[in-house]
Amino acid sequence: MTVQIFLSRDAASVAVGADDVAAVLAREAERRGIAIELIRTGSRGLCWLEPLVEVATPAGRVAYGPVSAADVASLLDSIAGSGDHPLRQGLTAEIPWLKRQTRFTFARCGVIDPRSIDDYRSHGGLVGLEAALSIGPEAVLDRVVQSGLRGRGGAGFPTGIKWKTVAQAAGPQKYIVCNADEGDSGTFADRMLMEGDPFLLIEGMAIAGIAVGATRGFIYIRSEYPHAIAALNAATASARRAGVLGQSVAGSKYAFDLEVRVGAGAYVCGEETALLESLEGRRGQVRAKPPLPAHRGLFGAPTVINNMLSLAAIPFIIAEGPKAYADVGFGRSRGTMPIQIAGNVKHGGLFEAAFGLTLGEIVDDIGGGTLSGRPVRAVQVGGPLGAYFPRQLFDTPFDYEAFAARDGLIGHGGVVVFDDRVDMAAQARFALEFCAIESCGKCTPCRIGSTRGVETVDRIRGRHDVTANVALLQDLCQTMKLGSLCALGGFTPYPVMSALKYFPEDFGVAAVHSDAAE
Repeated sequence: MTVQIFLSRDAASVAVGADDVAAVLAREAERRGIAIELIRTGSRGLCWLEPLVEVATPAGRVAYGPVSAADVASLLDSIAGSGDHPLRQGLTAEIPWLKRQTRFTFARCGVIDPRSIDDYRSHGGLVGLEAALSIGPEAVLDRVVQSGLRGRGGAGFPTGIKWKTVAQAAGPQKYIVCNADEGDSGTFADRMLMEGDPFLLIEGMAIAGIAVGATRGFIYIRSEYPHAIAALNAATASARRAGVLGQSVAGSKYAFDLEVRVGAGAYVCGEETALLESLEGRRGQVRAKPPLPAHRGLFGAPTVINNMLSLAAIPFIIAEGPKAYADVGFGRSRGTMPIQIAGNVKHGGLFEAAFGLTLGEIVDDIGGGTLSGRPVRAVQVGGPLGAYFPRQLFDTPFDYEAFAARDGLIGHGGVVVFDDRVDMAAQARFALEFCAIESCGKCTPCRIGSTRGVETVDRIRGRHDVTANVALLQDLCQTMKLGSLCALGGFTPYPVMSALKYFPEDFGVAAVHSDAAE
């Protein structure tokens, strides 16, 4: 009897030895005369258990992890025998960390072979596309609006309104652009989904094309993601062969095709208009708005540009109906958010859940506190431009408006944990230095303010005229926040001012009192 064994080919799994485990599994199974079928999946998102090996049994898949190449021999002996092993985690579906999630978008990640469209279809894939073809563009638009889906790139703009604007815009050619330029520190949801369930993104983009009348799409991805690029290229070729993409989508009257475009990894190209500039072959610089991309976007044509997670949520909404999606969430934040937990944390990984969990639940309960065992001092939410939240703000619900009310942002859903050894003045300097390096240089507040900010923090850390330099830093931040052309310069003050406000002792002052810090 052939034993089915599942092992992730996700980049995070490969980084900790998954390919080595796969090679030894094949070799040792052959040596022992054990017939195995090794299926390389995506990751389930339980990063602390990677490489995670799953074995198909009559009761369901049984998980073992973290498995190293040295563990393979004993693992195969266990599989051939009683199944008991020190690394056994039990039935994968019953692992508490996984079981308590609400997996709408990542339901197939870690389950299917990401290179097989037949496996995707057999696990409920393409149902949303078939429904979209059945109900037509207007009904698709209505479902997206009713779902309450908001942009998952950080701005939180209602997706349905953006789509309706493009649908109503005149033009012989329209485009769907997927922003997969995931550059925030501590975020990996885009990469994980593209590597583990790329057909979901393709399906979501095809539905978007049908809804707004677009026939071409582009996935813009950074060059630092070679595994994701390979997975997407393989999936698009497979989808084209299966008739899901092309002149007749799934045998319908609608045409839609897409291609993968690779950027050099400039952080500013995560901003939608800079991304469009890069797609058009120019330097990635922010465009002034208006006109909005929905009216004049890629090559001057009406364009839907959405974050990858926004597009990946569409098949569920169309297949299951908008109510199923809108019924979970918190306040105006409907549906689920893939929360990426990283940094100094015991249980790092991807946790998809409805909006509304408190920051304390995410860090202490789900994340398990720090890996070092030391107290949590600060948590940065929303990437390198997100605010630092101290423990006294751990009651904040994970929600766009709740974070904004406390001068924070949830951004792309990254949560980075720091213990009590972190130097918050150094973290503030890093934010400004990051902005100085990544700035496109188009506007003065971002280009000059970030550089002057680094110099000012250095003077503060050197204890030179601290009071005056803290006041100057606050003034610089206020100028950047109000005067920058895009969010790179506009949001850089968030980590700086939150560090000053909640951790003033690291800057050599007792407290910071200013309107700029509020």
